[in-house]
Amino acid sequence: MLKNVTPLILTYNEAPNIQRALQHLTWAQNIVVVDSYSNDATLEILNSYPQIKLFQRKFDTHATQWNYGLQQVNSEWVLSLDADYIVSDELIYEIKDLIPQSQIDGYFARFKYCIFSKPLRSNILPPRQILFRKSQAIYIDDGHTQLLQIKGKSSMLSSYIYHDDHKPLSHWLWAQDRYMIIEAKKILTTPESELNFSDRIRKHKILAPLIILVYCLIVKGGVLDGWRGWYYTFQRVMAEILLSIRLFEYEKMQNIDA
Repeated sequence: MLKNVTPLILTYNEAPNIQRALQHLTWAQNIVVVDSYSNDATLEILNSYPQIKLFQRKFDTHATQWNYGLQQVNSEWVLSLDADYIVSDELIYEIKDLIPQSQIDGYFARFKYCIFSKPLRSNILPPRQILFRKSQAIYIDDGHTQLLQIKGKSSMLSSYIYHDDHKPLSHWLWAQDRYMIIEAKKILTTPESELNFSDRIRKHKILAPLIILVYCLIVKGGVLDGWRGWYYTFQRVMAEILLSIRLFEYEKMQNIDA
């Protein structure tokens, strides 16, 4: 099946990651990359791979960027990846041996989250639909990220993708704050009845960071990963604290404006 699959990747200043991601995609006849005008070594790395079809587009939202990328894909199937995703050999073999069924139009994959390239025992990343028929898919915006809508049925792959981000902590903090600005606006402008359970808890601001602390360390067993488990837990707690601060900020600003 691999010959009918095109990897699709979005990039912006991904020099610390993109080389490792591409090294696991050498089987692909074509790789479509949509770059948001990177100003680091990302383009130089991309141009060293002859199978890459590179497009540049100014970033507006994740959904429109992904949908633009889909338009550039010519194969039946798309493998949608972030630049810090490492496709495991086991997943490649599994996709290779897939015999697509007419009623299945998408496949989910689970993640192994890495801290300094070592996988954690568990994480809170949900499975993501990474492999799908182009003709049956469209992306829509959802807060700071995007959702993939598939018209048909989906199935779960048994192998994993590794999430292994090597960008510096300062970039992570910048990105998380940018994401949480969007997420806070979404939570505050969405009717309570339409919010999922997690966002209802997050709307209360105080509970979410405490719950994430206990959930990552105890429920998900992060404490067994030593300092890496604590590092990951602190990342997730920090993200929730940033969201809580933004929620406080926007609520107070609304009160002042009123």
